[in-house]
This record gives sequence, C-alpha cells and structure tokens, in this order.
Amino acid sequence: MPSGLIRKVRQLQGDPVLRRWLVGRLLRRWPGAPAFTAHRPPYLDGLLPLPGEIPSSDLSDLPGALPTEPLSLELAGETIRIQPGEQAALFKRPFDDVETLLALHRFAWLTETTDPAWVGALWRAWLDGFASPAAEPPWHPYTAGERAVNILNFARRHGLPGPRDETLRVLAAHAPSIAGQLEYFGEHHTSNHLANNGRGLFILGLALGLPRAADLGGKILLHEAPRIFMPSGLLREGSSHYHLLYLRLYQTAAAAAEAAARPEAPALRKIAEAARGAAQVLMLPGGLPLIGDISPDISPAALLAALTLDAAPGLFSADGWLRFDQGPWSGLWHAAPEGFSHMPGHGHQDTGGFELHYEDEPVFVDPGRGGYGEDGEAALYRSTLMHNALMLDGAEPFPPNRPYYDETFRRRIAGPPPELSLAQDGVMLSHHGIARLSHGGRHDRAWRFDGRHMTLQDTVQGRGPATVSRTLITPMVPERTTDGIAIEGYRATYNLDVGDADMVIEPVTRWRAYGRGETAHAIRLTVKATLPFTDTLSLEATARDT
Repeated sequence: MPSGLIRKVRQLQGDPVLRRWLVGRLLRRWPGAPAFTAHRPPYLDGLLPLPGEIPSSDLSDLPGALPTEPLSLELAGETIRIQPGEQAALFKRPFDDVETLLALHRFAWLTETTDPAWVGALWRAWLDGFASPAAEPPWHPYTAGERAVNILNFARRHGLPGPRDETLRVLAAHAPSIAGQLEYFGEHHTSNHLANNGRGLFILGLALGLPRAADLGGKILLHEAPRIFMPSGLLREGSSHYHLLYLRLYQTAAAAAEAAARPEAPALRKIAEAARGAAQVLMLPGGLPLIGDISPDISPAALLAALTLDAAPGLFSADGWLRFDQGPWSGLWHAAPEGFSHMPGHGHQDTGGFELHYEDEPVFVDPGRGGYGEDGEAALYRSTLMHNALMLDGAEPFPPNRPYYDETFRRRIAGPPPELSLAQDGVMLSHHGIARLSHGGRHDRAWRFDGRHMTLQDTVQGRGPATVSRTLITPMVPERTTDGIAIEGYRATYNLDVGDADMVIEPVTRWRAYGRGETAHAIRLTVKATLPFTDTLSLEATARDT
C-alpha cells in the first residue's frame, strides 16, 4: 500500500470527527470544498501567465575576490562549516530535514556580516547547478522568492554577485517562475505563502525594472493582507513568530514601495503599522512567547533584533489573543477564534494555554515547536501535552481541523467559539470543545491575580468518571516539597500548591529557534474525578533567600 494511502487510513482510524464528516458528506449533509483553479487567484484574472521581462539594474558589481577562510552557515536546525573550494559540493550534500536544504537554497544564511567573497563563490556554485527554473525544491515559489529577496538585499549593500548578465537573467527568470506556481489553493486552503509570493514578485519588479512583475506582486500583497491578518492586525495563523515574519515582510514591501513612489505605498504602510502595533502586544517583559510554530526562515532572536519592537503592557483582547498585566505579573493567552486551529496555519492545540512572566522572568512558557511533521516529536509539540492546558481523558480541547470542514460542521462538533476575556483581576476562558466527548461539557478556566499570588481555577462540566490532566511548563527546575512544588527563579521562588493531584515532573524542550532548543520541565498533574469537576491551583512568588 502506498505510504500516502497508509497515512490517510491511519488518520481516519484515529480521528472520529473526520469519520463523522465523511459519513455526512456521503449523506450530503456537509458541502465539499469550494471549486477553485489552483495557482490562479480570481483577482488576477487576465494577468497570468506573467511573461518574461528584460531586467535592468544600476546595482554595482560585487568584486570577484575568492574566499580564503572557512565559513559557518547557520541553516534551519543545523550549522555547517565549509572550506574554500567546497562550495560546489555544498549544494549536492543531503540533509535529514528538507527545511535545512531549503534554507540553503533560499540563501537564508546571508547576514550583514557574511564575507562577500563567500557570497560570490556560493552564488556562482548555485548558478552552475540550478540556474534554470525547474519543478524541484530549489525553485519552489516560496524558496525562489526568498532567494531573490535575500540576494537583492545583499547586492544593495555589497554589489551584485556575478557574472552580471547571467545573474540579472536568472533573477529576472524568478518572476515568471513564481507567478506560474502561485500558492493559491482556493479560499479555504490558501496560506500566508501567497503573500510571500507577492513580496518576491514586487521586490524583483522594483529592483530589476520589471513593471508587470511589480504590478502583479503589489496586487497580491494588497489582496492577501485581509486573508492572513485579522482586524486587530494579528496574523490569523496562530503563531507569534510567524506574525513577526509577516510584519517584516510588509514593512519591507512598504519601504520599497515608498522609495519607488508606488501607488501601493500608503496601503502597504497601513498594513505594516497595524501588524507592528499588534506585535508589541505580544512582547512580554521576559521576551517574546513563542506560541505556535517557529519559522525556519530566521531565528526569533535575529528577527526581533531587526524589528526593534517595544512591549505594549496593559489590557488587550482581540481575535483570540489576550494580553494582561497586573502588578508584577504579565501574561499572554491564545485560543483560536474558531476553537479549531486555523487551517491552513501554524497554530497548536493550545486552547487554555498561556505564558506567564513575573516581572522579567518567564515562569510558565509555551515551548514552541522545533520542526514540522505529522508524527513523532513534531506532532507531540503541537499537541496539548506540550502546552499549559487541560485534557479530559487524554482528548485535545478541540479536534484536528481540516481545510474542507465548513463553519456549520465545526459548530456542530464543538459548539460556539471559545470566549477569552479580561476580568477585573485576571483572565477568563470558556469553551465547549470537550462537549463532543460522550461525558464532556463546557470547560471554564479563570486566572486571578492578587499581588504576588495567582490562582488558576478549572471547572469541567459533564457527567460520570473522568481523568483530568493539566500541564504547566517552566523553563526552570521544579522540585517537590511537602506542600507541592517549588520553582527557584532569579526573581523569586514560586511555590505551587497542586492540592491532591498526582504529580509527574519531566524534562522537555523549550524551542528557541527552528531545530534549536534548551531544557525546560513539564509539571503534569492528574486527577481521577467525577464530573462536574472544579479544582484550583495556587501559585505564590516569595522573595528568594539571600
């Protein structure tokens, strides 16, 4: 049996909601996915295919010096070191993770301090093997767009790597290649990638004098913004890191449009400013919570350094995100507005999850995810098991989403959307996702803050016996005490009273970039209960002994 079919069979076996949808489809209760033409957004009717255009550029030439020292390349999840003369072999070597390979071909390793001699040598090696557009990973439209933008950014600072005529020809060929593979898959399954395609076309068009490419890219950027950003300016896909990535994308596009006096400039700047304002809400005193997926394109630390964001403390609640600051406490909460994680997207099963800081010290954190995938560690770190949330009998708060589920079906399965709201002394969450279980009902969660004290109360409606599991993930080392758990920080000692719950403390990874993490610890609390169930966890910060 082909591996793809095996995966689909296993998916069906493990997902009762998917089985219910399939039965409903057979009985014509639920509509199928809307018809669409792949790679052809309706708003581009008459503008595709994009013809080739003759490039022109006043960029200076990069001197043809050869590298003399080794070079370390920071790729997605891996650092590799090469010697002069090894550049051709670099593009032939295998990688365990396809994202590492793509980072190499995207020239994502380029920084302001990369030796220009090495850039010239690696670009010539790339031209030798990949100069012609092809249906291969190095010419995937997202990768082609990233590569073009990265090379052009470098060329503005140091000069265009040569041979000049060939470089201009190949860069110009990126535009029709991207336009011919636009990542549009209908209104139900088009992700942020299409906006990235638009950015690549726009920057190529402006930099190389390709007016049709620039017009096409600008049109895509403006049309895709309402798809990927919510009214608050936050990215719809459920990832704080990806939000910053697309803030940078629209900032870059706006600056390029302003420099070229393009008509898109005011609208692009408005989009970028809304995204920037939303990004500042995400910044807690102890750093950016990495909620949702972490992009392989650039590390969070490098992206934050480029954006120079200021935190925006206070009260904020919109579009499934909530920021709360009171006294020494600051927190960020996320619950996908539909309950189901947005599809397509980069969100996790984190309804009821949160990140909490005491002054500038992270106490409970979202660990992020170190890689992509549908099984193993990648699936684990997307699950509720790796979030500060609650599970009933091992079930996620909401079932996995599918792009073909419609709103009627989602509401039939999981009830009304979650309600995440601010209270005078804290945060409230209510959702019905567990009502799909035979014995489950509504889950209410309340965080209350009073000076150095915080309580977390869970109420689970339903009937009959159940196992209630809660997880708290801390970047510090928790230790059992006679009264519960003590977490020793640099700002305070955090004493956690867990009542009668069974406790397990285990090491996990707190991911700090794609494929790169550090040790953290999960506190797992389990209670055998009869529903309805109510229980309160209590946390108090006390001054450290000196």
